[in-house]
Amino acid sequence: MAALSIAITLAIRIALVLLFLPFSALDKIFNFHGALSQAGEAVPNRTAAAMLVFAGLFVEIVMSLGILTGIADRLCAFILAGYCGVTALLWKQFWKPGDFWASASGTGRTLFWDFWKNFALGAGFLLITFGTDASSVKRFLAHPTWSSDPYSVAQQQAQP
Repeated sequence: MAALSIAITLAIRIALVLLFLPFSALDKIFNFHGALSQAGEAVPNRTAAAMLVFAGLFVEIVMSLGILTGIADRLCAFILAGYCGVTALLWKQFWKPGDFWASASGTGRTLFWDFWKNFALGAGFLLITFGTDASSVKRFLAHPTWSSDPYSVAQQQAQP
């Protein structure tokens, strides 16, 4: 039973970071000029855009690894939640194309769903950060780098 609990915990964490660790990070690496162009939409300065891409790579790789390994996983999840929110606000601006109500297949509708998917994924990361009860918020604020010990079987067996 303990092995199954650990496997399920790992599978959930893999599913949460799957978008970032292999796919988005590799896309930024292999299609750096495309990532630079996309970052240029938020910041016109090419050097600042490059720094934005490298910062995104750092967040996607390091924070995802923290969530998978359980090392400072709550802080890593908090940072990834913020990353999801910021990317939604900067690159999923569904209100800009002006075709949201005009077309069922317009750019605005596609961005709308991507915008809310980013926020939903961020909320999933906040569950790792804060847990499922209000008392864990205080614990996180007091010790943000503590691990949630996601693969500890003793904690799981102690609960009814």
